[in-house]
Amino acid sequence: MSPITLALLIFGLMLVLMAVRVPIAVSMFFAGAVGYLMQAGWAPMSGWLNTQAFARFASYDLSVIPLFILMGHFATQGGISKALFQFAASVMGRFRGGLAMSSVLASAAFGSICGSSVATAATITGVALPEMKRHGYSGRLATGTLAAGGTLGILIPPSVPLVIYAILTEQNIAKLFAAAMVPGLIAMAGYIIAIAIYVRLVPGQAPEHDTSEPFSRESLMGILPIAIIFIIVFGGIYGGFFTPTEGAAVGAFSTFIAALIKREINWPKFKECFYATAESSGMIFLIFLGADMMNASLALTQVPNQLAAVVSGWGLAPVMVVAAIMLFYVVLGAVMDELSMILLTIPIFFPMIMGLDFGMSKEYTAIWFGIMVLMTVGFGMLAPPVGLNVYVVNGMANSAGHNIPIAESYKGVMPFLISDTIRTIVLLLFPGISLWLVKFIG
Repeated sequence: MSPITLALLIFGLMLVLMAVRVPIAVSMFFAGAVGYLMQAGWAPMSGWLNTQAFARFASYDLSVIPLFILMGHFATQGGISKALFQFAASVMGRFRGGLAMSSVLASAAFGSICGSSVATAATITGVALPEMKRHGYSGRLATGTLAAGGTLGILIPPSVPLVIYAILTEQNIAKLFAAAMVPGLIAMAGYIIAIAIYVRLVPGQAPEHDTSEPFSRESLMGILPIAIIFIIVFGGIYGGFFTPTEGAAVGAFSTFIAALIKREINWPKFKECFYATAESSGMIFLIFLGADMMNASLALTQVPNQLAAVVSGWGLAPVMVVAAIMLFYVVLGAVMDELSMILLTIPIFFPMIMGLDFGMSKEYTAIWFGIMVLMTVGFGMLAPPVGLNVYVVNGMANSAGHNIPIAESYKGVMPFLISDTIRTIVLLLFPGISLWLVKFIG
């Protein structure tokens, strides 16, 4: 059996298992194990498992993941999302489509202390959707906005997928966070512009005039804890006072204190934060192990190296190679979540990208490629036929009795997908936008 045929067989087995609803981590591990056994036998594989599992989970760098997840859960249970939306609504509510714009702003702010797309979408939906429906927003615009706003949870640092990318590629987490900041703010501005255009071009999607509570000192004080936490965490990281892992620990503790001050958290909610963090972290670490098994099996086939050689031989412009990879991610996003895509594909694509000449240093190339991957992963959270964020927001809307067809939610995300496409093309053609802040970090 040729290496290409074997690699396709491994991928095919993984996809079949996923299609019958076997968990992604198990699907990747089983398919990888079958491929490894076919090539090397039981003894080498058992030796690999004996060392790799411990080496992977004993990594100190991985501790940043549960800490950022815990920080997000403290923010969710601590009622911070409600204060964020109220402040955003007091600022943007005077504009047509203002409550939808407020949801985007609240999602961006919550994402700065959360790091998860789905968690951001679900949390802000619980606060913003009832208000938008009460003011006469269509189910299409309301759910589309909240699903799109959720993607800001991974675009604006801290970002769990970006941390995983940094670990896989051995890049500086702080520099990747800095590189994601400007694209994340561009994404937020693009979504607000998309709403402003959409509500004017498509009648009946939003009220002619939004009514909201006027801007007040109380609404400003409501977001003060978030601002302080953001300054402490990222000011400390970029100021050299602590590492990203230490910053995540400080952020989790600060968010817990903020929740206590707001008197929104009690003992059952406190326990739920740790249970949910353990569940999410366990899922991520199992996907790590499954992806390691899969990638070890593919490495034995030598297909990744052959693929890199073939692509280099085509003589394509390096930017076109990245564009092709981005299109592949869009397709893969129809069957996989963002973490699985990154863990499975980065070990294959990253060496290929590092072998191409983009006219900048290898470090800058690695950072820029990570941001491009993050942009495309966010696209996959919205694009049909899956679009995990769309399913989450639509499910919450229907559970609340709003009865919004899933097709309407998919129509609602189309303006935001157009914005995502424009932003991705701009960042692809002008890498300096993503790298602007990186040059200020030593």
